[in-house]
Amino acid sequence: MLTDNGACYRSHLWKDTLPAAGITHKRTRPYRPQTNGKVERFNRTLLDEWTYATPYKSETERREAFGPWLHTYNHHRRHTALAGQPPASRVLNLTGQYN
Repeated sequence: MLTDNGACYRSHLWKDTLPAAGITHKRTRPYRPQTNGKVERFNRTLLDEWTYATPYKSETERREAFGPWLHTYNHHRRHTALAGQPPASRVLNLTGQYN
C-alpha cells in the first residue's frame, strides 16, 4: 500500500495491521507530489462518482453504495491510462482468476 507520510500512517495500529493482512507498506517521497498523483486522481474520482454523485438519504445508504461502486470502478469502468481496460485487468490471480 502506498501512502503519504501522514501521522495516521505512522501509528502502531497501522504498522501492526498491514503485515498481519499480508500487505506491504510503502511511503511516498516527501515533497514529491508526482508520486502521489495516482492516489490524488483516485480520490477525485471517488468524490465525483461516488461521494457526491448521488444525494444519499443517510450515511448508511452512502456506505452501502460504496461496495458496488468500487466493484464497478475496479472491474468494469474503463481507464484511459490502461488503454481502456479496468484496473482488475492488470492484477494477476485475483480471487477466482487463476491464469
